[in-house]
Amino acid sequence: MLLPDWAVLNAAIDWLANGLWDLSWWQIVLYTLVTTHITIASVTIFLHRAQAHRAMDLHAIPSHFFRFWLWLGTGMVTKEWVAIHRKHHAKCETVDDPHSPQTRGIDTVFWKGAELYRAEAKNRETITKFGHGTPDDWIERNLYSRYSWQGVGLMLILNVALFGFAGLAVWAVQMAWIPVTAAGIINGIGHYWGYRNFEAQDASTNISPWGLIIGGEELHNNHHTYPTSAKFSVKKYEFDIGWVYISLMQKVGWATVKKVPPKLRLGTIKPVADEKTLEAVIANRYEVMAGYAREMRRACKAEIEVLKAKGHDLATLKAAKRWLHRDDDKVPAAARQQLQQVRAEHPVLDKMVSMREELRQMWLNTNQSREQLAADLQSWCRRAEESGIEALRQFSFKLRAAHA
Repeated sequence: MLLPDWAVLNAAIDWLANGLWDLSWWQIVLYTLVTTHITIASVTIFLHRAQAHRAMDLHAIPSHFFRFWLWLGTGMVTKEWVAIHRKHHAKCETVDDPHSPQTRGIDTVFWKGAELYRAEAKNRETITKFGHGTPDDWIERNLYSRYSWQGVGLMLILNVALFGFAGLAVWAVQMAWIPVTAAGIINGIGHYWGYRNFEAQDASTNISPWGLIIGGEELHNNHHTYPTSAKFSVKKYEFDIGWVYISLMQKVGWATVKKVPPKLRLGTIKPVADEKTLEAVIANRYEVMAGYAREMRRACKAEIEVLKAKGHDLATLKAAKRWLHRDDDKVPAAARQQLQQVRAEHPVLDKMVSMREELRQMWLNTNQSREQLAADLQSWCRRAEESGIEALRQFSFKLRAAHA
């Protein structure tokens, strides 16, 4: 029995209004959040940690799932994403960096990050030089790379079929998720604002200690410090949800982690620092300098307490406090005069800043022999312990206890 025309029309209108899934608004929102989170997980685990940095190997099952989902949810080509990201690390914060807010401006990277990505994807030299080792099988050549935008078209059809008109809004959020979170927030804010655990060579920052929304990518300074690590969290209070997923996949044999952040190991304090001590210090130099920064902050706090008790003006010292433990080239020109004034007025802080730079030079002086560098480290420890500054003395003991 054929339905009357009005019945067919009503059925079509009902389908367009509600789709195959007649869900409430909050259920549709939940679906949207789950699907966008899967997209984030696919980017951080597959594209970023496994493909771009080779920090881990993935079993064929999750690898193919991530590739398929990224084709549906982003239309991005693996080789292009990997090449652009590797170039970002190789040319970080220079004019050749595809998306640095330090050279292009934070507004440009935040609001036009996706456009910068698409422009760099057309640079065949970038793709050829940095895109090696990515999937090149039949399905990659004949579907994912060849028909990249048909995937997101299929996602649109699925969403409309499931939710009717509401599916258009779901699809719009899904398509905007990576351009906003990855291209805008991580590539923009992640090199402009936030906190730093380590004095990496670039301007990378951790946006948040809890990497939940962007799959752990919020811990961007940690990543730039240890780019080949599959784990982004390094502090006890930091959380990397991407690492949680990787750990679960390890348990079922779907992932093999190659590297995690190094950890400085401490043993018995040696009478003198030797070549093994030097090896441990250089291998864990970022953690060593982070520890030195903590001692610097304690010394600065002690100076502030003394001045406060005497009723002195604390404005200059407080303004310079955030720069005392930074590399000289990371200190903005506007803060250098204040920093020089503080160093002139506070001999303890001046000594700690000077000895920090001497310590840093030990892994920058690549033309020195191991024997000479070990002798330099011994001299540094001796002078630190004879300085009369308790923070330096205790830090020297820690260095002499370090082992590889």
